Amino acid sequence: MIPNIEWAEGLDCAITVCDMELNVIYMNNKSAEVFSKWGGLNLIGKSLRDCHNQRSLDIMQRLISQKQSNSYTIEKKGIKKIIHQTPWYKDGKVAGLVEISIELPVDMPHFVRE
Repeated sequence: MIPNIEWAEGLDCAITVCDMELNVIYMNNKSAEVFSKWGGLNLIGKSLRDCHNQRSLDIMQRLISQKQSNSYTIEKKGIKKIIHQTPWYKDGKVAGLVEISIELPVDMPHFVRE
């Protein structure tokens, strides 16, 4: 478990965290809801290797080894989301990945600021 992450429980975005071996070690309430079809909180302790294709696993390994982030949008069942995956650190060293998934409003405004 990641210490001091209680703040993530009430957020209206899904936060899922895995360790260096791609084992799920934390899911907030929204993440458990999003992944309820696949077991919700019962996914904690399970490997992402069991539910992702090789291309996705290669991306996750690259993000960890190269200390990079990855962002993209998806749409499922008419709901558009932005997904952000980034390494998390413990004692200054990469400890795994965190994925933040945020539902985007259909009419979300976009601003260009200088």
